[in-house]
Amino acid sequence: MRKLKLYSLLLILALSLLLPTTLAQRKGGTAKPTKAAALMIARGVDTISAAQLQSYLSFIASDEMEGRDTPSRGLDTTAKFIAMNLTRWGFKPAGDDGTFFQRIALRRDQLDGARSTAGINGQKFNFGDDFLPNVVAATFTGPLVYVGNGWVVKSKNIDAYQGVDVKGKITVVLGQGFPKGVTTADLRSGTPGVDWFNPVLYAQQHGALGVLTIADATLTQNWEQQRQRLAQPARASVEKFQTNAPVSTVTMSMKMANALFEGEKFDAATIISRAQSAEPVAAFDLNSSKTVNITIAVKPDHPTTQNIVAVWEGGDTVLKNEYVAVGAHYDHIGICAPGTADPICNGADDDGSGTTALLGMAEAISHAKARPKRSVLFVWHCGEEKGLWGSRYFTDYPTIPLAQIVTQLNIDMIGRSKKDGDTEPRNKDLSGPNQIYVIGSKMMSTELGELTEAVNKSFLNLQFDYRYDDPNDPNRFFFRSDHYNYARKGIPIVFFFDGVHEDYHRPGDEAQKIDYVKMQNVARTVYVMLWEVTNRATRVKVDKQLPAQLQQRAG
Repeated sequence: MRKLKLYSLLLILALSLLLPTTLAQRKGGTAKPTKAAALMIARGVDTISAAQLQSYLSFIASDEMEGRDTPSRGLDTTAKFIAMNLTRWGFKPAGDDGTFFQRIALRRDQLDGARSTAGINGQKFNFGDDFLPNVVAATFTGPLVYVGNGWVVKSKNIDAYQGVDVKGKITVVLGQGFPKGVTTADLRSGTPGVDWFNPVLYAQQHGALGVLTIADATLTQNWEQQRQRLAQPARASVEKFQTNAPVSTVTMSMKMANALFEGEKFDAATIISRAQSAEPVAAFDLNSSKTVNITIAVKPDHPTTQNIVAVWEGGDTVLKNEYVAVGAHYDHIGICAPGTADPICNGADDDGSGTTALLGMAEAISHAKARPKRSVLFVWHCGEEKGLWGSRYFTDYPTIPLAQIVTQLNIDMIGRSKKDGDTEPRNKDLSGPNQIYVIGSKMMSTELGELTEAVNKSFLNLQFDYRYDDPNDPNRFFFRSDHYNYARKGIPIVFFFDGVHEDYHRPGDEAQKIDYVKMQNVARTVYVMLWEVTNRATRVKVDKQLPAQLQQRAG
C-alpha cells in the first residue's frame, strides 16, 4: 500500500505539471514594468511562479519522501522525479553513462556481535557487556602502550605520547572528548594530522594496530545507549573519501580494563583517579608478557547514492564550452524523531526550497526564446547534511571540467520569512519577506560582487544582507553548504540563504510554512543573475584568494 500511495502521488504530480502555472503575487513583490520587461519575458523569468514552486515543493517535502536522507528510498525517488522533468524539458544528461546521475559508492557496515571476540591473557569478554567496538573489521594482537588522553595539540603544548612509540602496538587511552582546556575553537586554526591529533588520527598516522579506550564516568553512564546504537547499521561513508585505512577502536568496561592493567605498575582505578588530579599517569608500555586478542566482525553493505547533473547548452559556438553552475542540495536528515507523532524531518526549507528553485529555473530556461551564450550546469547535490558529500564528490571527480566552470551560484534555504511581531528567539536571525543573506559574492571576485548587486538593484531590489559575509563569522556558514567545495577549487561563488529558524533540522520544517512569494522572488533574482553571467563577453575575473581562515574546513 505504501508503494502504491507513493507511485500514485508521483503520477498525480507529473500530470499536474503539464498544466499552465499561475503567477502568485505579493503586492509590490515583482518588478515594475521597465524597458527590460520584454527581455525578462523572452528569458522565461515569469515561468518561475509561487504556484509552480509550491507544486514542486509539496511533493519533494512530502512525508512520502521520508526526509530524503542520504542514502534512502525517498532521496532516490526525488532524484527520479527531478530527472523525469529534466528529460521532458530537453536537458542534456551530464552524469555517468549518458544519465543525469553521478553515482557515488558508499559503505555502510553493521557489527556482527556473534563473531566479535576479545580476550586478555586467556580471559574471554562478551560483546556488548564487556566491550563496544567501532564498525571497522579487524583482528589484532600485540604489545600495548598506555597514552593518557591520546591527544596532541601543539598550540596548547599537549603531547600524550612523550617517551613512547606506538608503531606496531595497541594504544590504550582514557575516556573520550577533548583534553582539559581544549575546545573546538582551538582546533580550527590548525590542520588535523599536523597541528593536532585525536587518539584515532594519531594511531592511524603512526602505525598503531588499534585503540582500546578505558570507559570513564561519561562512557559508563552512556553504555546502554551506545550498545543499542551499535545494533544498527553504521553511518554510511563515501568509499572514495577513505584515503587512510580506518583504525579499530574498542571501548572497555571496567571489568575488562581491570584485567588489562592487572599486574601493571598502575591499575585502572588509579589511572582514572589521577586523571582528575594535577599529576595524571604518564604514558608507559605495558608488560610484554600480556596478550590481547581482539576480533571485530562486520556485515558489509555497499549502497549507492547520486548527484543529479544536467546541462543546458549555450548558444554561442565558443562560449558554450564554458559553464555557469547553479546548485542546491536535495537531501535532508530523514526520519529524525522516531516514535513520535511527527517523526519525519521533511526539509521543506532546508533545502527543499533550493531544490525546487533549481527546478523552477530549469523549467524557465527551457521556455526561453533563445539560449544563453554560455552553457548552464545544474547540479543537485546529495549528502550535504553528511558533510558536503555531493559537492565534494563532484568537484573531486567532475563530469564537466572544473576549469570551464566560471561561477557557481548556490541556493540553500530561501523559503522562510520572519513575520511581523515574531518574538520567537530562534527566529531572531531569520530574514524578512523581502530580504536574503548573501555570502561569498565578494570574497574571490570584486566583479562578481558588483554584478550581483547591480542585477538585484535593476530587477526586484531585494534587501541583500551581508552580515555573514565575513571570514570570521562564528556561525561558519561559508563552510556549511556546497558552494564551499567549488570555492576551494578556485571557482567564484555566491551563496543565497534565509537564515536559521525554529524549525531548522526539526520536523516542523514543512511545506505549508514556506513563504512562496519570497521564494519566487529570490529564485527569479538568482535566475536573472545566471543569465547575466552566462552572457558576459568574458568570464568573471577572480582577483582575490580566499581568506586564509576559509581555506580549511576541518574543525
